[in-house]
Amino acid sequence: MVRKSLLSVSLLIVALLTVNGQNITKIAHQKMMYADSTRRGKPFSKNPFVIHLGDRYLMYSSILPVKGSDAREIEITESKDLINWKNVGYLNAKEDYEKNGISAPCVLVIKGKVHIFYQTYGNGKNDAICHAVSDDGITNFKRNPTNPIFRPNGTWNCGRAIDAEVFLYQGKYFMYFATRDPGFKIQLQGVAVAPENTNFNREEWTHLSKDGPILKPELPWEGECIEAASIIERNGKLYMFYAGAYDNAPQQIGVATSKDGVKWERLFKEPFLCNGKPGEWNFSESGHPNIFDDGEKTYLFYQGNKDNGHTWWISNVEVFWNEMGPYLKIQA
Repeated sequence: MVRKSLLSVSLLIVALLTVNGQNITKIAHQKMMYADSTRRGKPFSKNPFVIHLGDRYLMYSSILPVKGSDAREIEITESKDLINWKNVGYLNAKEDYEKNGISAPCVLVIKGKVHIFYQTYGNGKNDAICHAVSDDGITNFKRNPTNPIFRPNGTWNCGRAIDAEVFLYQGKYFMYFATRDPGFKIQLQGVAVAPENTNFNREEWTHLSKDGPILKPELPWEGECIEAASIIERNGKLYMFYAGAYDNAPQQIGVATSKDGVKWERLFKEPFLCNGKPGEWNFSESGHPNIFDDGEKTYLFYQGNKDNGHTWWISNVEVFWNEMGPYLKIQA
């Protein structure tokens, strides 16, 4: 379905099964494909983050600037089924520290308030994490007066912080972030914490990884980049879904696990979710994960494209669990 405000496509994925020597066609599931097309006339949505609020789901994602501006912004869309999405609002870049754009949202619902963490965009080593609050998750976002709320210290990084993921665990809010080495070449993962009763102000964050990254690219498929951590808890253990390699390298998704939120071990040597085959919609990458649990099922939202980043789409795939951790039944 194509609308003036968006491109949102639901695809029926069909599987051919062989039973007693005969091919039987089975509808496996409806596939979500979403991209905003209003800004520059081409589908372009990245960095998804999904929450369940009231009787609907809200997705926050990065989109292109309006014509006449260079500042990327954040779109807010809603859905009843996690497949079909429609625009309901924007978080616009408006403060001086946001003048080059904002991107990569993370959203928490805390005591009925919707908290959004996002990064400044287009400032190189000076990009940092910001915070705002809304009553409904769509309008009247009030910026944190101490914005930007976090940049890392330590000699191992360049002082940049992007791709925030904030997660409450063992009585603290853990903020996972991506940064780069001092040479601005290798993307690395760090973490800071704030107390459970925090206002998320700048002075309330303690950098736990000041002596070195908690995760860095080591496997061949991870290239020179680990970023976009997305966290979920299962049976007292944390699982981090992360993006390995830079955009279109191809970027793919891996999984690590931790018991304390600081020390992490990879679950797999190969990607958990790979890029697609030639001609498939995600041939250039399957990246920037958002792991989302609606209370009944777990979904992995992610971005992809097949044209080396000229366009960007968001899709999802259901994730299943056993005693070994997460697994997929259908490779997207």
